[in-house]
Amino acid sequence: MKHLFRLLILLSVIIVGSPDASPQSRKGVSILGDSYSTFKGFMSNDRNRVWYSTVANPERTDVSKVSQTWWHKLIVDNGYRLEKNNSSSGATICNTGYSNNDYSDRSFVSRYKDLGSPDIIYIFGGTNDDWAKSPMGEFKYEGWTESDLYSVRPAITYLLSSIRDYYPGTEITVIVNSDMREDVAEALRTAARHYGAGIVILHDIDKRAGHPTVKGMTQIAEQIAASEKSDTH
Repeated sequence: MKHLFRLLILLSVIIVGSPDASPQSRKGVSILGDSYSTFKGFMSNDRNRVWYSTVANPERTDVSKVSQTWWHKLIVDNGYRLEKNNSSSGATICNTGYSNNDYSDRSFVSRYKDLGSPDIIYIFGGTNDDWAKSPMGEFKYEGWTESDLYSVRPAITYLLSSIRDYYPGTEITVIVNSDMREDVAEALRTAARHYGAGIVILHDIDKRAGHPTVKGMTQIAEQIAASEKSDTH
């Protein structure tokens, strides 16, 4: 009887202590994004501006719960865990923002080092570069200067090259927004292909005030999941 009792205790220790039972065994996801990926209280930096919160302005959005965001849905549905969400509303990928203002305090190229230790990184941006009419520049794959980072194409290649080097072995996926100006969308696709990143091209996303609604958030999560399952992204 004693032997049986000890065996049961040993089995319970093995099961509870097994890697599969630990939250840390699940893939950690980090997001580098703009307003589409924000939610108040869930950003890695409290200084980051947010679009979504528990107090929803009906003219702007019907999203009022973090569980309604695309990234939260994707993480829950796939059994991942959130590592870090470093998203900031209004942020451009390059350092040139609205009215040609210097956005180097919030741009993607200035925030990529604050993503923790993820297994998967989703980069979801370019929308503000489009809306702000940031200069496009030319593709460049090495030897970037500070001035290069104020234009879209070299900033995107710099960002992907830097992320690949800074987070070796990490899965990187670039999400291309629907209704995006073609030159910005093509810059994202071209850079992603060059650096071997996954590409998800969104389509027909439901939006209000230019931002995903609850329905749109679900569509984004579903389209990312479908793209990853098909191995065509």
